[in-house]
Amino acid sequence: MRLDPTTAAGSDSPIGAALALAGERDPARNATHPLLDLSQAAPPYPPAPEVVERVVEVARDPGLSGYAPVPGIPPLRQAIADELAREHGGDLTPDDVVVTAGCNQAFAVVADALAGPGDEVISPLPYYFNHDMWLRMRGVTPVYLEPDADLVPRAADAEALLTPRTRAIVLVTPGNPSGVTVPPEEITAFAELARRHDIALVLDETYRSFRPDTTEPSHTLFADPAWRSTVVGLHSYSKDLAIPAYRVGSVVAGPELRRQVLKLLDCIAICAPRTGQEAAVAGLTRAGVWRADRVAEIARRREWVGAALADRPGGFEIAALGGFFAWVRHPFPDRPTLDVVRTLLLDHDTLTIPGTAFLPDDRQMLRLSVGRVDEAGAALLAERLTEAGRRAGVVTG
Repeated sequence: MRLDPTTAAGSDSPIGAALALAGERDPARNATHPLLDLSQAAPPYPPAPEVVERVVEVARDPGLSGYAPVPGIPPLRQAIADELAREHGGDLTPDDVVVTAGCNQAFAVVADALAGPGDEVISPLPYYFNHDMWLRMRGVTPVYLEPDADLVPRAADAEALLTPRTRAIVLVTPGNPSGVTVPPEEITAFAELARRHDIALVLDETYRSFRPDTTEPSHTLFADPAWRSTVVGLHSYSKDLAIPAYRVGSVVAGPELRRQVLKLLDCIAICAPRTGQEAAVAGLTRAGVWRADRVAEIARRREWVGAALADRPGGFEIAALGGFFAWVRHPFPDRPTLDVVRTLLLDHDTLTIPGTAFLPDDRQMLRLSVGRVDEAGAALLAERLTEAGRRAGVVTG
């Protein structure tokens, strides 16, 4: 059969490629060289007991096995609006919220509602690979915004990239893969830029709860009564509530965009899974202490990785560390990063994602997910990177 050439030209999933590469490794090595899997950003802990209890209740209630409302069940939309209003201020209501089957679906339907073939979307580097994949497979051109020396994208730099075909600016904060948190004042500058040019600012805050400082709001955009004409918020509860398999995300937007999103959702999945929505309600309304403890746990895991790599073992150097990720520069300028990733896995039992999954070119970068690294694992990571550098003849101070 003939395939759509635009979709066929799209890249395959980097996570799928990582899992396929892991399949080449001899599992017998686990007895003496356990695999350090730093590939996917998966929570290392089970959901909160309150969430598990609610899932059991839902499974036993035959009245909850039918379709949910397309925009999401009212208690979840209320819980999402309440939490965002507490953090950001403003007049958010449940009507501003549409529940989706994960944040990837949230991005896909928003992107389709905003842009079509031939349009452009500004995307800071390094980008989140699923965003880039979706835009390209839909015929939308990603226009890359280079960040500053600290990997923070700047609105002043984005303005020069705007054209009549620009439909949106996308920010992911904290970043995936970089972990970098965009400062609130810079997010405001992006929103003002978007408003001046009548385009959308799409703000993906999947890792919002895992910012280095959660005592202040991640931004104050919702306090502006006119936010609905410009700002689109995307959220995920996979990491926050440790329910990635339940597929729960959300879009927070104005009425015109929500209408288009609902059309798309009705064709794609009708509604997000009911069980996942009920689980998210329980997590958002009843598991506050558990959530705070998990945020602290991920912070400790980041600290262990940061300390283990502080002295550049094997020449590997942290470029950024935040959220669920370490963005690491490898010391082999003459080797393709894909080859480095393969060597780290097959010779050093450490699975990472190549930075080329997040960039248009090879900049010697690796993404390491810190979620499953305990203190001993961080020390083992440093040992393995040191050995990888030693075998390749890298001398470090």
